[in-house]
Amino acid sequence: MSALLDRAEQAVSATAMVRGFSAKLKEVTSGDVSHLVIFKDNEPAAVLVGVEAYQALQDELEDLRAELLAIERMATLDDKTTVSLEDMEARFK
Repeated sequence: MSALLDRAEQAVSATAMVRGFSAKLKEVTSGDVSHLVIFKDNEPAAVLVGVEAYQALQDELEDLRAELLAIERMATLDDKTTVSLEDMEARFK
């Protein structure tokens, strides 16, 4: 949870967020802050990030999932049923 906040200006209460949403949104979309952690009852409740940062997180997550799948499949690789790249290319020429 400590990774959520690098600086105090990245924290905002839910009440302050409601009152100054437009200004807080501008802070995130302009790049003044990378993200805002919104607190409710002194607990982190949500994180506001810009679209580019969100997309980068989604892309990285997708890459990590694909890598994990490849690692899992490598463990069950069978040389008897595996086709070489050259053989596969020859099939589709």
